[in-house]
Amino acid sequence: MMYYPMCYPAGAWRVQQSLGAKDVSLKASDGTKLHSWWIGAPGANFATLHLHGNGGNITHRDLSAQNIVAAGSSVLLLDYRGYGKSDGRPSEQGLYRDAEAAYDFIAGQGFRPEQIIIHGESLGTAVATWLATKRPCGGVVLEAPFTSAKAVAGRILPILGPALVWGFDNMSRMKEVRTPVLIIHGDRDEVIAYEFGQQLFVAANEPKSFWTIPGATHNDLHVIGRREFPSRLANFYKSLTASTSG
Repeated sequence: MMYYPMCYPAGAWRVQQSLGAKDVSLKASDGTKLHSWWIGAPGANFATLHLHGNGGNITHRDLSAQNIVAAGSSVLLLDYRGYGKSDGRPSEQGLYRDAEAAYDFIAGQGFRPEQIIIHGESLGTAVATWLATKRPCGGVVLEAPFTSAKAVAGRILPILGPALVWGFDNMSRMKEVRTPVLIIHGDRDEVIAYEFGQQLFVAANEPKSFWTIPGATHNDLHVIGRREFPSRLANFYKSLTASTSG
């Protein structure tokens, strides 16, 4: 119910060349070998750790990568354990370990904590908020976030759902995040209710901002919002720079 990984060779691996992405091998703290793509943006002051949702793999995040780079940030696209070319099987604690390994790689490239942006989508928003409470960062971007896995399960399968699914508690951790937050949500999201994003926004600490993409559903945020995405992210990055310099 939680994970729908697409393992290699399934996926659109041809996009690696068009993205100019370099293969990066990582190892989680429990020894699990992970695969990721690193895309360096020339002259970028920021580096983004992109944490994808529960389906597919990094090859399906080409639009996300393009928008992040266009906004002025380098990006590391991480495939969790069990996804793409990464070993192992996904689990909540495993995904957290994977995110830590990816963060450490970015830090190892010379980026200071205030230059690292943690960017999560859907299930990855819970990984992002968890990581933001464990490692210092410059900002957090959450696409189609939810309050908790139990709450989402309750919408999909009332009564029985919450009894089967738990963990990934975004709401409790959101209150602990002490860095600027940008939440992005489509008002026609059919998977994670728009109101979940609104509730999480209320719980977030200042400074924070919310971008509603009118007409967008769960999987087309970067399609419906394609004209604005780079500028929205760029403005968020600029606000981080202003905050740091101030």
